[in-house]
Amino acid sequence: MPTAPKPRQVISLLMLRHNTVVQASELIDELWPELPPPSAATTLQTYIYKFRKLLLKQGLGNLLQTQPGGYSLTIPSSNLDVSLFERQAEEGQKLLQRGDSTAALACFERALALWRGPALADVETGGRLFSYVTRLEELRFRILELRIESDLENGRHRELISELKGLVLAHPLHEHLHGLLMVALHRSGRRHEALEVYQSLRQKMIDELGLEPGKELARLQHTLLSDSPAELQEPPRRPRPAPAVAPVAASAPALVPFPARDPVPSALGLAHADAPVEGASVPAAPPLPGAGGAVAQVPAQLPSPLAARESIGTPAQLPAGLAGFVGRDDVLKELEAALREPGGPVGDGSAAHIGVVTGPPGVGKSAVAVHLAHTLRPHFPDGQLYADLRGSSVAPRDPAEVLRGFLRALEVPLSRIPEGLEECGALFRSRTAGHRVLVFLDDVASSAQIRHLLPADPRCALLVTSRRRMTALVEAERVELGAPSPEEALEILAVLAGRQRVDRELEAAHRTVELLGRHPLALRCVGGRLAAGPGLSLSALADRLEATPRILDVARLGELDVRSRFAASYDGLSHQEQGVFRLLSMLGETPFTAAQAAELLSRPVREVESVLEVLADNHLLATDRCADGIGRYVFDRLTRAYAKERLEDTLAAPPVAEEVGAR
Repeated sequence: MPTAPKPRQVISLLMLRHNTVVQASELIDELWPELPPPSAATTLQTYIYKFRKLLLKQGLGNLLQTQPGGYSLTIPSSNLDVSLFERQAEEGQKLLQRGDSTAALACFERALALWRGPALADVETGGRLFSYVTRLEELRFRILELRIESDLENGRHRELISELKGLVLAHPLHEHLHGLLMVALHRSGRRHEALEVYQSLRQKMIDELGLEPGKELARLQHTLLSDSPAELQEPPRRPRPAPAVAPVAASAPALVPFPARDPVPSALGLAHADAPVEGASVPAAPPLPGAGGAVAQVPAQLPSPLAARESIGTPAQLPAGLAGFVGRDDVLKELEAALREPGGPVGDGSAAHIGVVTGPPGVGKSAVAVHLAHTLRPHFPDGQLYADLRGSSVAPRDPAEVLRGFLRALEVPLSRIPEGLEECGALFRSRTAGHRVLVFLDDVASSAQIRHLLPADPRCALLVTSRRRMTALVEAERVELGAPSPEEALEILAVLAGRQRVDRELEAAHRTVELLGRHPLALRCVGGRLAAGPGLSLSALADRLEATPRILDVARLGELDVRSRFAASYDGLSHQEQGVFRLLSMLGETPFTAAQAAELLSRPVREVESVLEVLADNHLLATDRCADGIGRYVFDRLTRAYAKERLEDTLAAPPVAEEVGAR
């Protein structure tokens, strides 16, 4: 068996691409993805020669053929044990769809029994091998989920608990697995533990992603809290359209989704160890230990394409979408059109498509971007990368750190990841070249922070959110989010507080929405407060909002706090800019010009204009150019409420001179 890594890569790719011509250029690209040496073609021919000698010793020299421009390894598809896996998986899904969970369970168990470890353990993977490994691992994991669901339907909830706990530990943010564990615990009479599983997941998602669990899991928690009988239904199996999976190369075997209720990409062909190869006269070699299928009649010295190697799979890092997402249809359509053309991102040009979502603190930039990213996901089958750049915090993330994380997710070995920012950026562009990858960067501080995080391939796309206008990204499609329409704002409240409740007190609901300036985060806080207090009337809440001197005290719920979002932007201002921001609150919520602001502040108009532009760039002021051509600025309701709070706090604080004199 070859021990050098590169011959093993060649053999593995030929096996995975059996019965098709693998171009020499593809093999070279797999072996040397960055910069092939001048001797690459000669070295490849040497590897092929040694492989052919191994086959000849087994009497299988006719399996490897030299073709125009490349090579082909002929193995009949009928001898592939992955085909058995696919047949069993498809049959299991059909049986589950017909309601025969017992027979479906048997099919899934037979399918999974063909696997004895993850794919390609003893083989280094370049871009092409990595794509095959990803599809195999994703397929296996989905069949595992379906097998667990079938176990639940067959009443094996107690037996599943230990397995599900292990899976939850290995996948700490996987909502569906957590839901299945909650169902198993509840049916086993351990309702308190099921609720603890939900709370643990919720805290992890808030801490790491800033998101709440999805509506299916929230509905399951509500059912548990209401102490429904043990006939509790497990979380939905999330039917979804068949993913638009692009083949690794034009000559790769097609990946056909199963027609069952949850489409599963077809696994790639691996030869069946028990079936003889047509035309061969020697017995098949036994499968390698730890492999999930070995090529029959290929000598035992060859590396198995399913030897054990831990792989994270194609990056799928998008955060979970916001439960109860409402509206923003025009914005979503505009950005979706900018980030993809019909049939996917166009191939002309020299840079990725860029979409930028900006707006005031708490207006829902991340929620819109996450929703859009999930909509676009089928158009970027080679991966979706995500990073929170913490641009509104006092310590934004280092782009080099983010790049190193992306490169690890793209299966670049640690030994090949450089330290420098420039080098990491160059490797990232090389790694994403030729692929359809979506990069989502949340809470960006400035265009300089993301300069090296931009893929160069026009088939890729970059989605950015920021509290700043990001005007330096001149080639980007930018949308500035403002307050939603009155109808959308009322819908946000209805989704959270209950539609019947809102309809019963419609006038109070409208008053609440307007008192909060239709601010999405504030509406979520108040809606959550109403949901947690069934006895609280909307009229009483509206009266409280109208009477409170500090409305932001009401616009908070647990870790959701509108005031803290404004504080993060305020803390990023200079001392002078903070002072102007506070004093401008005295002008109220009516639009004002730079001249009016200068008169209030007793400062030169040009000096005030520069500060106003900074505040507008940070979305702490909105801009409006009227028919007379004069630019005007205006506070939205909650931004002015925050500015007024800071002004009152400043006026109430003891003067610096008094503090010094008191010492």
